[in-house]
Amino acid sequence: MEIAEKLGGWSARHRVLAVTLWVLFVVGSSVLGSLAGQRPMTDAEDAFGGSRQAIEMLEEAGIEDPASELVLVHGTDASAVVAAVEGTGQAVGVREAARSGDKVLVAFDWKGDPDEAAGRYPAVRDAIAATGAHTEVFGSATVDLWFERAFDEDFKRAEWTAVPLALGILLIAFGALVAAVLPVALALTAFVAALGLTALLSHQFHAADATNSVMLLMGLAVGVDYCLFYLRREREERALGMTSAEALRIAARTSGHSVLVSGATVSVAMAGLFLSGMPMFVSFAVGTIVVVLVAMTGSVTVLPALLSLLGDRVDAGRIVRRCGPRREARLMPAIVRGVLARPGLAAALSAVFLIVLALPVLGMKTELLSLRQTIPAGDPLLTAYTHIEEAFPGRAETGEIIVKGPAGDLAALGEAREQNGLTRITVPLADEADLQRAREAIEGRPDAALRGDLAFSADYTAQLNDALLPVFAFVAAAAFLIMLAAFRSAAIALTSVMLNLLSVAAAYGVITGIFQHRWGDELFGTTGAGAVQAWLPLFVFVILFGLSMDYHVFVVSRIQEAWRRGMPTREAIAHGIGSSAGTVTSAALIMVAVFAVFATLSMQDFKQLGVGLAVAVLLDATVIRAVLLPSILTLLGDRTWSLRKPKPVPAPQDAPLTPVP
Repeated sequence: MEIAEKLGGWSARHRVLAVTLWVLFVVGSSVLGSLAGQRPMTDAEDAFGGSRQAIEMLEEAGIEDPASELVLVHGTDASAVVAAVEGTGQAVGVREAARSGDKVLVAFDWKGDPDEAAGRYPAVRDAIAATGAHTEVFGSATVDLWFERAFDEDFKRAEWTAVPLALGILLIAFGALVAAVLPVALALTAFVAALGLTALLSHQFHAADATNSVMLLMGLAVGVDYCLFYLRREREERALGMTSAEALRIAARTSGHSVLVSGATVSVAMAGLFLSGMPMFVSFAVGTIVVVLVAMTGSVTVLPALLSLLGDRVDAGRIVRRCGPRREARLMPAIVRGVLARPGLAAALSAVFLIVLALPVLGMKTELLSLRQTIPAGDPLLTAYTHIEEAFPGRAETGEIIVKGPAGDLAALGEAREQNGLTRITVPLADEADLQRAREAIEGRPDAALRGDLAFSADYTAQLNDALLPVFAFVAAAAFLIMLAAFRSAAIALTSVMLNLLSVAAAYGVITGIFQHRWGDELFGTTGAGAVQAWLPLFVFVILFGLSMDYHVFVVSRIQEAWRRGMPTREAIAHGIGSSAGTVTSAALIMVAVFAVFATLSMQDFKQLGVGLAVAVLLDATVIRAVLLPSILTLLGDRTWSLRKPKPVPAPQDAPLTPVP
């Protein structure tokens, strides 16, 4: 507690300096990040097994494949389309690749850098449109454009939806505009600073495409909540008659300490992703750790400085009448009283409920979602892809066997060509049977490797499966040790880990039910993919283990605070949960709102991630916090505090304990 109290005290005494340093830090980080630029992951970094071997073989041979495109012409004459594409000067190798009934497939490669193909597409698109032919286009440029637009539009939608939602919840929680704006403003500035720092770090840990979106999600959820905890405690103490300085000191010593513990837990949990050996997860870990640490730092430094500057003006812009200092909703204390009266029954019923929610996880099927599963049904790009596959099976789903030197009998598997000492054999790769045949053909051939979307997915999933156990074990053990160090109680540490595991399992079950079995998927404006995104279980596990500690630490801290002042354990539980009800409910609502926004985005990945995180936080804030946690702690009784004895806190220094209604 001393660290948080010292930081808060220094910031309150040097408030102008603290705010100035924060502004300089945010601006400086942003400018440096912009100057350095963000370095993205390479194709080889995102591949594993045989897929990575194939990419590395091509790179070593100095081969860079051009980006390619397919144009499906509805009609028997494609000459005008061929001439139009050639006339743009943007393509090479324009040809009629195949015919099927009244359809013709035109294929071509893009000139220049494959990464710049999307920028050349508009000229070709306009030229094709000018022919008047009925066409559909699918390939490197159109896919890249779709994902660029999806990431950009989704990112903007998430930002412009999540921020007003968080602000609205804070307005209800505080009833004052200034108090509501502070947490959002600090969370956004922390996110801006973290973006700059992550751009600098991307030169060592290359950035994945979705890293910025993940940072926005985590930065808003955690940053707003940290400020909320601190600000609510300071306001509570002021309402009880404490001076501004005393209220800030108590908030720093209590809520500030909780923020540090929570930030450390989230960061250590995310560090577990380094054990995956997968650059995408490493990028997520770096981005999340940076944004959490920046938000945590801002909450215990610049926030107390701003509160010291504002004083009671933090309540300016009041839009609702101020309630009494300890007036909490009646529902939570009533629930807790019922739980404490029958703790065994409450624990059993709530545990059974969560286990039932988790049951679908027993049949969870994970895979790296294909383009058909990722893009929303009815999208023109997906329609073009489907029509090409129907008219020319296998044209959009092929693989390639790369062989060093002559191919030998492998040449019989498909169309073969030699290039820079390598033999490249195009093979069908549309389903598991094709994958199995290709793998069997190159088995025992260290000079041969298979690449293609399906092969990439299989290699990726295998790497993920190898990463699960070490990451899960590290995160669970780290969370246990941090909680043990923070509360000096093995019972609390073990209970925290077990409850987290239960909430994660329930979230997995809900994700599986909605997106794999398609139970109620229409409620989220989507059609279930029939599988869970391969990387989701690992990422959700790590995120939830960190995030659930956010308000879990806050609640347990309030319980322990009451116990240290001499309250019996049962009364301390009732007081701690009841007195933190408003704050924790607001914090949970903000998290659920932010995550729910991601469930409305266009890409299936974000929908699954948003639903999983929102459900888990909702369960944590209701079933676990209001029922399971107090019932277990009540059953444990004084054994809850097995490693420490209460240390009385002098009453004059802190707010008096008031009974919970």
